Amino acid sequence: MIVVEGSMVHPTVMEPKDDIIVKKAPVSGRRVLSAAETDGWAASLTTFGIGGRLNWHTHDSEQILFVTDGRGIVATKEKEYVVTPGCIVYIRAGENHWHGGTEESAMTHLNIQKAGIHLAE
Repeated sequence: MIVVEGSMVHPTVMEPKDDIIVKKAPVSGRRVLSAAETDGWAASLTTFGIGGRLNWHTHDSEQILFVTDGRGIVATKEKEYVVTPGCIVYIRAGENHWHGGTEESAMTHLNIQKAGIHLAE
């Protein structure tokens, strides 16, 4: 069992120049579970500032998002979905997608997936 205390979780800022998955800042994250400690599973609280978003990307495993705050967008090539607190999103392994805040609102979600993320654009 792994128990992570909130005081041990430190925020990091993600910028497009440092992270190819970030398309437009501001994006920040707090890793709450490390893949190195959990046989490949990872979990982070990610906050997208107003207009902050990721590039098109895929994952080697399924990804689950749980929106905790704000209003955001989760998109596939076929459709954009507006998400708000309480929304749960299931993304299939290999599905091309992006997520982020809207142009009017920030958004925070908990994301859970196994290691393996790839730029898709």
